[in-house]
Amino acid sequence: MFWFDPLYLVFALPALLLAFYAQFKVQWAYNKYLRVPNRRGLSGLEVARHLLAANGLGYISVEGTPGYLSDHYDPRTKTLRLSPQVARSPSVAALGIVAHEVGHAVQEAQGYAPLRLRSGLVPVVNFGSWLGPILFLIGWLMGYSKLAWMGVLCFSAAAVFALVTLPVEFDASRRALRMLQAYGLVVDRRELAGAKSVLDAAALTYVAALAQAISTLFYYIFLLTGMRRED
Repeated sequence: MFWFDPLYLVFALPALLLAFYAQFKVQWAYNKYLRVPNRRGLSGLEVARHLLAANGLGYISVEGTPGYLSDHYDPRTKTLRLSPQVARSPSVAALGIVAHEVGHAVQEAQGYAPLRLRSGLVPVVNFGSWLGPILFLIGWLMGYSKLAWMGVLCFSAAAVFALVTLPVEFDASRRALRMLQAYGLVVDRRELAGAKSVLDAAALTYVAALAQAISTLFYYIFLLTGMRRED
C-alpha cells in the first residue's frame, strides 16, 4: 500500500530520528531545569506579569491553559497562556519559557515582519496541509499527474510555514535571553545557561518540523518525476 512504501523511509527516516531526538532533548532540558529554582524565587506567572509590564504590554492578559508544555501567546485575543507547571513553578525552566512567549508578544507589538508573514500563512497552511496529501494521493493512484502536482503545491505551504517559523522562534528566544538579563531576572551565568538550554532544545523541534515537511515534499516530487518518466 502507498502509506507503507519502504522508499518513504529513505526520505523520512533522518527527519523522524531528528524529531525523536528533539522531543527527547526538550523533555530532558525541561524536566531538569523545572527542578532548579531560580534565585529570585519568581513563579512563571510572576515573571510573565513583570516582563509584560516592563515592555509596556500590560494590556495583555495572562491565563492558564491545560496540558504539558502548552504555553503560547495568542495574538488574536492578546493573551499569554501558561501551562500549570510553568505558571506555578519558580524554576529556571519557567524563566526561559515565559520570556520566550513574551518575546512573541513583543514581536507582535513591534510589527516583526516574519511573525506577520507566519500569521498570514496560517489559513493557507491549514487548508493546504489537509488538502495537499489527498490531491496527491488521488492524482498519483489515478495516474493524473496534474492533480498530483496540485497536491504537492498545496502541501508545499506547510514547508514554507515551517521555514518562516524558524526566524520567528529563534528571534523570540534571543529576545527572551536579553530580557532576562536586562530586567535582572537571572542573577548569574548558570541561570542564564539553564534558560538557554531549555530554549535551544525547543528550537530544535522547529528544525525537525521543517526537516519532516521537506522530506515529505521531496518524496512526493520523487514519485511524480518517476511517474513522468514512465509516461
